[in-house]
Amino acid sequence: MQIDIARDSFPLAETFTISRGSRDVAHVLTVTIRDGDARGRGECVPYARYGESMDSVAEAIAGLPEELDRDSLQTLLPPGAARNAVDCALWDLQARIEGRRVWQIAGLPAPGPVTTAFTLSLDTPERMRQAAARQAHRPILKIKLGSEGDMARLEAVRAGAPRSKIIVDANEGWTPEIYTELAPHLLRLGVRMVEQPLPAGQDDILAEIDRPLPVCADESCHDRSSLTGLVGKYDMVNIKLDKTGGLTEALALRTAARKMGFGVMVGCMVGSSLAMAPAVLVAQGADLVDLDGPLWLARDREHALRYDGARAYPPDAALWG
Repeated sequence: MQIDIARDSFPLAETFTISRGSRDVAHVLTVTIRDGDARGRGECVPYARYGESMDSVAEAIAGLPEELDRDSLQTLLPPGAARNAVDCALWDLQARIEGRRVWQIAGLPAPGPVTTAFTLSLDTPERMRQAAARQAHRPILKIKLGSEGDMARLEAVRAGAPRSKIIVDANEGWTPEIYTELAPHLLRLGVRMVEQPLPAGQDDILAEIDRPLPVCADESCHDRSSLTGLVGKYDMVNIKLDKTGGLTEALALRTAARKMGFGVMVGCMVGSSLAMAPAVLVAQGADLVDLDGPLWLARDREHALRYDGARAYPPDAALWG
């Protein structure tokens, strides 16, 4: 078994901004695992917020033994980007060796298209209103907030897209006081959910204050070990494969979260269709889906996921799985 690591870059169609910064290019690591003539691929996006870099993740992958399977991988690498790319490549490899689709190997129903939110990046209120107007045909818009002037941005987006459902992602950028002040206005403007309003590790107060609309854990939820600490503070969890460490843990996290009464959202980093492909399997039946990463790219991979309006379709075998 041979593991190859490639650094790929995908220019964005426009600048993507959140409270922690902006980017114009999606830098990803592509892992290819070869076993004889068969090969499987996976993609990850190293994330500085979690102490990851392109170099550190590549080094972790390069240090894996040649004899490897999904079970051993779960103990060899922690949850995160490195394990994600390798785990998804191993799923893809097995599917190609056995001549079956990943959903069949995993014992899942045949997947169908999912309705995904479309993200509006952080900007001035007027520019966000214009962006919302351009995307007003979409059923769900996700707004990046988390800085001074968020109320004006919310009003502007609602004016630009009066019929779309809105979900808000503060990316840990609010304080308890800001959340409490904004919550009634979120309801007034028809916001359906707010994602990670407070910094991970500083969110215990969510169990003590009113949560008039659902609150979703993103940075506070990585894998199943996170769930117990979220009880009473969050209503939903955002499952991202780059946090869980791959499809294997993502499916297990989805099952555990539902058993504990959490709503499920499936999200993504800004990456290519190769990263979204396994996430589409996790997104089946999810309460909210945010798999719009490829829609931000100026160019995507060959055999890219098909998007039809707001619907993302399961991957062709030529891409993954």
